[in-house]
Amino acid sequence: MRRTSVIVAIALLAGLWFWLQPAPIQPPVEQVTTVHGGEARPSGDTRVAHLPGWLPAEAAPVLAAIERGGPYDYPQDGGTFQNRERLLPQRPRGYYREFTVDTPGSRDRGARRIVTCGDPPVEYWYTADHYRSFRSFDPGVAR
Repeated sequence: MRRTSVIVAIALLAGLWFWLQPAPIQPPVEQVTTVHGGEARPSGDTRVAHLPGWLPAEAAPVLAAIERGGPYDYPQDGGTFQNRERLLPQRPRGYYREFTVDTPGSRDRGARRIVTCGDPPVEYWYTADHYRSFRSFDPGVAR
């Protein structure tokens, strides 16, 4: 129990330290890409017909919920993504929102997320490895 408390305290202090760091000035990037194996998607689901092949099928209902403005499966969904890793272009606080993409077999939220930019969203990013890398995509949703 004590070890868990120490780990939580260290994680909170590290998060606070990252949050308080000044954002570096960086030129905008078009795409930060990582190789991620594609996953099969059901062919009968018309909502995923426009999605990139590398995006998992579980992303389709999340994108539909984003387009509708909710409801979302997790209370954290729609919350501010802070970009502490600084892998996405630097934007004002609150510009990025994150949403959980279910991971089959995971007992928790898993590592997969969609991060949107702007309100309404004008950019979409996907991470399969809990913010270690991102890949941009166009969901083709009507705006």
